[in-house]
Amino acid sequence: MLPKDPASQAKVLREVIRSYTYVVTWMGISIAVILFNKWLLAYSGFPFPISLTLWHMFFCSFVGVIAVRVLKVVKSHNMTPREYYTRVMPIGLLYAGSLWLSNSAYLYLSVSFIQMTKSLMPGLVYASGVMLGTEKYARGVTLNMLLIAFGVVICAIGELNLVFTGVVQQLTALGFEAMRLTMVQVLINSKGYNMNPIQSLYYVSPSCFMCLLVPWLFVEMGKLRTTHDWTFNPSVMLANALTAFILNLAVFLLIGKTSALTMNIAGVIKDWMLIFFSFYLFKAPVTTLNLLGYAFCCSGVVVYNHMKLQMIKSKVAASGGGKADEEKPKDSERSKEDILTEIRRLQAQMAELEDRVSTSAKVMNGSATAVVPVAMAGGGGHSSAGAGNLVERVAGSARDGDAVVSAAAVAGAGESSEKENKDK
Repeated sequence: MLPKDPASQAKVLREVIRSYTYVVTWMGISIAVILFNKWLLAYSGFPFPISLTLWHMFFCSFVGVIAVRVLKVVKSHNMTPREYYTRVMPIGLLYAGSLWLSNSAYLYLSVSFIQMTKSLMPGLVYASGVMLGTEKYARGVTLNMLLIAFGVVICAIGELNLVFTGVVQQLTALGFEAMRLTMVQVLINSKGYNMNPIQSLYYVSPSCFMCLLVPWLFVEMGKLRTTHDWTFNPSVMLANALTAFILNLAVFLLIGKTSALTMNIAGVIKDWMLIFFSFYLFKAPVTTLNLLGYAFCCSGVVVYNHMKLQMIKSKVAASGGGKADEEKPKDSERSKEDILTEIRRLQAQMAELEDRVSTSAKVMNGSATAVVPVAMAGGGGHSSAGAGNLVERVAGSARDGDAVVSAAAVAGAGESSEKENKDK
């Protein structure tokens, strides 16, 4: 329900337009990358998925190094070699396997059927989370995942151009990707290494490149040398790598400005659009059984997203997640830069406080030194008594820690001493 205030209505409308703009941008770039890769591998005369993925990782590594080390757009996490090999390399290995096999599947399967199999991703991520301890086993969620898997089986039965090799490659790629997402949560996010897209490119892309280099040497390098009917267009390859890089930024922008749940729901719509584009551009056959099975899968994904949303709401309600909790983040969720900034601010405040105390002490000491000789210059026992009263007042004011009060005490004591001398 929209608020009645016109200003509030305008603000809500702007937020809705902004969110839908991010969703449409991500959907458009994602569709372009998938169709671009399919055309490049299956129709342009460059049937080398490992080489294509290796080129993507080289380009992303180059951009990451330039952004972090040269332009310093973002800061690095300054990982030690041990941290890099134990935290980043496993993720790079899984990412390399996922990209290699998913691109290889385009040589055997249609884009529409590949998108249908991606409905299994929530279930695979859930299974990986249960296996690694990031998710709790729930019977309802498990049954829902089995229903989604049953829908994918129906899609496979209805697929006219089903190639077993392509199915194995695609399902293995999905398994690697699900494990990668879970490992990112275990090895990176849980240790405080939250990364934006540029940092992810800087750290993960080189490890992925090194992991892809091994199968490329044994699988495709020989083919590139012995076969001569393939074509390589530098401008097309550069455009393809640039499109993949922009997709990484679009994914981060969508999740950062909306939510991961919004991305999942938008992904269902994107998959339907890809099925249409695959049928229209590449003439990939889509049967009624395909569509019925995929509709079954989509229903399961929507139910899963709804269950996930309810679990998040329950968790927030149980932890008393009000505005106070949002305004006061936990120290474990704060980045190192925020903590260092806070330490510097406190150090500046301490230095300023020390300067004030030092200034007050100098003022009090200087006043006492100037007044005591004047009191003693009058001579006689009463003058000495006045000087003694003066020192006591100054000392009492100094104990109060107020420079203004100390000055007033000095002035008052001086006037008292002068009056006693005149009476004499």
